[in-house]
Amino acid sequence: MAEHRSMQRGALLDAARSLLSEGGTEALTFPALAERTGLARSSVYEYFRSRAAVVEELCAVDFPVWAAEIESAMEQAATPEAKIEAYVRSQLGLVGDRRHRAVVAISASELDAGAREKIRAAHGGLVAMIVEALAALGQEEPKLAAMLLQGVVDAAVRRIELGAAEDPAVVTETAVAVAMRGVRG
Repeated sequence: MAEHRSMQRGALLDAARSLLSEGGTEALTFPALAERTGLARSSVYEYFRSRAAVVEELCAVDFPVWAAEIESAMEQAATPEAKIEAYVRSQLGLVGDRRHRAVVAISASELDAGAREKIRAAHGGLVAMIVEALAALGQEEPKLAAMLLQGVVDAAVRRIELGAAEDPAVVTETAVAVAMRGVRG
């Protein structure tokens, strides 16, 4: 029974990812989740008490996986510069990923404080990884530089997500160039 429940919970989270990546947070409704999973709407409430609870669980499940992918790309890089480039590239490389789209939709939405805090904590973990590389490059304000660097990444993510005129590869290369010139000072 527990295994069945965890399968249904997984199916609900997967349906939530799809809904978020297709239509943003407005698309994430309990009727839509019920329809996607073939569960009764009342059953959806047995797993999650609210939309925010669905979002919070998605963050708890997807963010660590994402962060691990970025971390792994950074660990394979030999120099601080290469680590920073890996940090930028790996985040932008995840943009087409449904999990990433769900996360972006979540970040853009009106969330309760609990869910927002979880996102901030996960992002904080990523930023902490980059602070070290920036300090190694001689940045005098590595924490501030890390936040500004993340701003460049976030802007590039939004540009790709919006399906702007530029090819995503162009957005990525430009973001990498801006970031690398910036961190070298």
